[in-house]
Amino acid sequence: MPSYLTAPRSRPGPRRRSLLTGAAGVASAALLTGCSDSAGSADERPSAEQRLRAGAAKDSRLLLGRYDAVLAAHPSLAERLRPLRDEVQRHVEAFTSDRAPSPATAAPSTTATPQSPSAPAPSAAADPVEAVRDLARAERDLADRRAEALLDAPAEHGRLLASVAAAGAAHAFLLTDPEDDK
Repeated sequence: MPSYLTAPRSRPGPRRRSLLTGAAGVASAALLTGCSDSAGSADERPSAEQRLRAGAAKDSRLLLGRYDAVLAAHPSLAERLRPLRDEVQRHVEAFTSDRAPSPATAAPSTTATPQSPSAPAPSAAADPVEAVRDLARAERDLADRRAEALLDAPAEHGRLLASVAAAGAAHAFLLTDPEDDK
């Protein structure tokens, strides 16, 4: 053993571990920067929830148009259909507002909601019984589609969608003639 001190066997400069740690930090920063939204991109693309709300509002508007067509063709059904039609109007308002209106503050609207120019105007069957059956079928189909959409919906929108789907199922039940089950 030598009587003098030997120099440690280390190379001058950074160690391999510190280089790897630094490279990982730089890579992480680059990934995070690439994934973050810029101020302009948030305004340009609607979020998934906004797209779901817009689609749900469109579906409710189309259903509202069907109610209006049946009421225009068969005024004798007004007493039976008007409360359900007004509820569908409130669904449209709930999907198009930032927050769903509470039942106490939601005023029923009796004015028709304009259809989009590309959508054909809904028509009603000449027979009032068949027109109501068509409405029940439309309510049931829409309630089923909304129930399926719950799987992908964010929490707040999911609660609204579930509530409206349940209301649609109830509307379908109320519109169904007991004789149809036989």
